[in-house]
Amino acid sequence: MIAHGKDIKVFCANASRPFAEQICKTLGLPLGNSSVTTFADGEASVSINETVRGSDVFLVQSTCKPVNNHLMELLIMIDACKRASAGRITAVIPYFGYARQDRKAKGRDPISAKLVANMIEAAGANRVLTMDLHAAQIQGFFDIPVDNMLGTTVFAKYYLEKFENPEEMVVVSPDVGSVARARAFANKMGMGLAIVDKRREKANQCEVMNIIGDVKGKKCILFDDMVDTAGTLCNAARAIAEVGGATEVYACATHGVLSDPALERIEASPIREIAFLNTIQIDDKAEICKKIRIIDVAPVFAEAIQRTYDETTLSVMF
Repeated sequence: MIAHGKDIKVFCANASRPFAEQICKTLGLPLGNSSVTTFADGEASVSINETVRGSDVFLVQSTCKPVNNHLMELLIMIDACKRASAGRITAVIPYFGYARQDRKAKGRDPISAKLVANMIEAAGANRVLTMDLHAAQIQGFFDIPVDNMLGTTVFAKYYLEKFENPEEMVVVSPDVGSVARARAFANKMGMGLAIVDKRREKANQCEVMNIIGDVKGKKCILFDDMVDTAGTLCNAARAIAEVGGATEVYACATHGVLSDPALERIEASPIREIAFLNTIQIDDKAEICKKIRIIDVAPVFAEAIQRTYDETTLSVMF
């Protein structure tokens, strides 16, 4: 028995409207009629202005900065659709905020990613569709199905078209924690792998120690899942260029969080180009920093939404 609703309806809140519009354009559907506003005291107000009774509803919202506002918008929109008798509700979260708080690093730490998962379930979501969770185990924080799509396929296609001899290049993990995803990307690209080992002195500051692997005379691609203040990435770029002897340094990451002073650091770094997926809207920042290249993954999410509705596998996409 197919569990989905009678038809697809896509709505969005304030964080991801251009992204949701691109998804709908790919699907050949109109974007759902809804509005998300704010009361004078800061409370979020959601209005769903068309029927969703019995429909398969997809709510598109990245929980990016301001994280708490966008998270509440998503939760309230889920609740509104549940109370309007939607057939099934899928929270489409291209960037999942709070994902870095996935474990207790010291005594009395919260596990905020688990709390957010509980809140999304309690609001009434039946499924979650996201991309490149910072920690894969977050899928297990939910008791509902979670489809965690991978950006490696999108980046692999981009760089295979960009460079003539990609097999001569090296993928570099900017720190030890990103080795698994960098290795998967290197295998997909048929490239070698190097690792930048660092010691973090305090938050948002790090000291590069050494480079594991040969990058001398090579073109390198730094690969990570997200870039926040860009301290780790830019220090790694400087290390492989100045210490390792790399000839050219490129970088890519799924999520461009880009908190201050990320843009200034990227501009001052040896990185020639850094590519992000548009899971977070950063068009204005790309205009400021000419090194930034944005790759559209709305068609990937559109295909995933169609496959979810059709009850067909998503794994063939990756």
